[in-house]
Amino acid sequence: MQIYLPIADLPVNIFLILGMGLAVGFISGMFGIGGGFLMTPLLIFVGVSPAVAVASVASHIAASSFSGALSYWRKRAVDLALACLLLAGGIIGTAAGVWLFTTLRALDQLDLMIGLSYVTLLSAVGGLMIYESVRAIFRAKQGIPVQMRRPGSHTWLHGLPLKLRFKRSMIYVSAIPVWIIGFIIGFIGAIMGIGGGFLLVPMLIYFLRVPTATVIGTSMVLTLVTMASATVMHAATNQLVDAVLALILMAGGVIGAQFGARAGQKISGEWLRLLLGLLVLAVGLRFSFELGVKPDDLFSIRVVETTP
Repeated sequence: MQIYLPIADLPVNIFLILGMGLAVGFISGMFGIGGGFLMTPLLIFVGVSPAVAVASVASHIAASSFSGALSYWRKRAVDLALACLLLAGGIIGTAAGVWLFTTLRALDQLDLMIGLSYVTLLSAVGGLMIYESVRAIFRAKQGIPVQMRRPGSHTWLHGLPLKLRFKRSMIYVSAIPVWIIGFIIGFIGAIMGIGGGFLLVPMLIYFLRVPTATVIGTSMVLTLVTMASATVMHAATNQLVDAVLALILMAGGVIGAQFGARAGQKISGEWLRLLLGLLVLAVGLRFSFELGVKPDDLFSIRVVETTP
């Protein structure tokens, strides 16, 4: 059954798009991630232009994050003060990302930029996740206990000025690294169409020592606001958000996430991280292949406006 996507200007099989939403939703529920880093490449692989894929997936991630953020808010597992400071940097980072997105699109370099960004980020993150999970699996087989850092241990980041106390997370840290982390996540999300949760959560845990009990809920709040902002900015600036595409993906994602969450509870954490790392690395390698393949059309036509 074919359906026409008005903004993407492309006829697609509705069951294919729904199936992609189900698959990514299943993976998101299993691994506890947003799934944008998988959904955007999949849309590109089936023929949706990178610009439309990035803008449309941003709205999908914002909608998906809403229910999760609301659930954690009811459980009082959100550090509102930390989330607000992250958002201060995240909104600025999102605006900067949309500006660069628009500039690269005007120069006809956007597709290349998105491809290179995915190759670099996914290959690096996937490789590190595989390395860490393999080490954890071998340690578990050999009976070597994991050496945990003390909750009160500090790094050089905790010596920076402008310190603030976040009562919910029970940390006392400088506002500078918090703002920078928010800026990076907002910037990457606007450029690549990803929520950034798989980057934000490790940053908050390992750099700022935020407890796991509050880090996921706080991360979802940041993802919700930054992706909603990116959607509005992309719609107003570039008119690239395809509502039909986003709605189909949302329908599949909500259903798939329920089954993925149940499946994830039956697999150990080390094997989950290994599987996720392999998946992330595979997508990065697929992008590398796409960038290296000789295109069918070696030339493109671009309309250049000239002033008399």
